[in-house]
Amino acid sequence: MSLAPSISVPRTRFNTLPLAIGLFCLLWSYAFVAGKIGVTHCPPLILLAARFSLAGILILGATLIRGDWSLSWRDVLVFSVIGIANNALYLGLGYTGLQSVSAGLGGLIVSTNPVFTAALAATLLGEGMTWRKASGLLLGIIGVTAIVWHRLSVGTDSPHGIVFTLASLASIVSGTILFKLLAPKGSLWIGNGVQNIAAGIVLAPVAFTFADVHAIDFTPGLIGAFAFLVLGGSILASWLWFHLLKVCGATAASAYHFLMPPLGMLFAFIVLGEHVEARDLLGIIPVALGIYLVTRPAKAAS
Repeated sequence: MSLAPSISVPRTRFNTLPLAIGLFCLLWSYAFVAGKIGVTHCPPLILLAARFSLAGILILGATLIRGDWSLSWRDVLVFSVIGIANNALYLGLGYTGLQSVSAGLGGLIVSTNPVFTAALAATLLGEGMTWRKASGLLLGIIGVTAIVWHRLSVGTDSPHGIVFTLASLASIVSGTILFKLLAPKGSLWIGNGVQNIAAGIVLAPVAFTFADVHAIDFTPGLIGAFAFLVLGGSILASWLWFHLLKVCGATAASAYHFLMPPLGMLFAFIVLGEHVEARDLLGIIPVALGIYLVTRPAKAAS
């Protein structure tokens, strides 16, 4: 009888975890398509500065209205640093790359972050690198590489844009490790608002100095993409990402990014008409198996 409470708590948590993972993957994958639409009609840094600023104002405004502020000054500083890495640098570089690479390839490159995150997490965070995790990461690399190789053979993506996207990859890996290393204690919801405000403050002067405001083409597509990026990307998907980091650990949470290539290419094909062939989708098999191996919890010894 006394064991009942200890059984019910984890059962509730694991019932909601698959929903959080599925929603995160859908939102994060479609964000590459929305971003591609956005940078087609608006300079990327202006788009991001407006996106982050509005998302931060909405989150922190709602928090202040409710009187529910629960962050220490230390946590505010930590979330600000993470926001610069995970928002300003990651998306600033990534959106610049999206001007000359496809949404599918952009998602592919960023999806390799579990490999680098796992290696750094094993070194800096003490997250063990077992044969199972190593095998899963290797399968993920094989699947993603197969898709990337074919996408590059099509010849529609710019090497210049790929360089920016690789720099974007380095930024999100750094932000992921910083979050686990610095371990802010406060509310993830409020912390997400601080991250967005910090990123908006950093990007705004750069955007309005080097980008042309007159290049903005206000179309229904831009308005729809911007609304999704603010509400679905910066607010909901970002909160889910840091929730998964807390619940699953850096290596396991990052492994879900291996789902982004097939989902991103599917959305890019449906919405943007980007080139996709059957051999692209064959990479899903090792990717899916790799995610299972990396994220499957080890059996506890009796």
